Amino acid sequence: MRFTEAPRRAPSENMVPMINVVFLLLIFFLMTAQIAPPEPFEVTPPEAAETEQPVGEFTLYLSPEAELGFRDALGEEAALAALEAERAAFCAAEDCEGEAAPPLTLRADQGVPATELAKLLPKLGALGFSDVELVTATN
Repeated sequence: MRFTEAPRRAPSENMVPMINVVFLLLIFFLMTAQIAPPEPFEVTPPEAAETEQPVGEFTLYLSPEAELGFRDALGEEAALAALEAERAAFCAAEDCEGEAAPPLTLRADQGVPATELAKLLPKLGALGFSDVELVTATN
């Protein structure tokens, strides 16, 4: 008796290698991405001819109304207290003496009066920030 051959099924595609590659790419991009905290408020930096932008461990924001913001802390007292705490935590892990002191990046709005900036600098110096760099927009 002759039996008919059962139709052959096409071998199923193995999806595991492709899934592995996708997960490896996902992990790669997550590891190489720089995660930055959101800005507390919108700031329009002043214009200057300087093309090199400062990069520091800490970024302090100054609104047109002279309101300070650091990460999620708003207001002068809260922002300076949060900045001081972050600097203390950073200096506990790193050497912050002399030339190794971390720079502070100041993102001030172009509408902030210079007198407000002048009042802020001694307060930042009292917190231990001797190197304050102002972020500007290139014109």
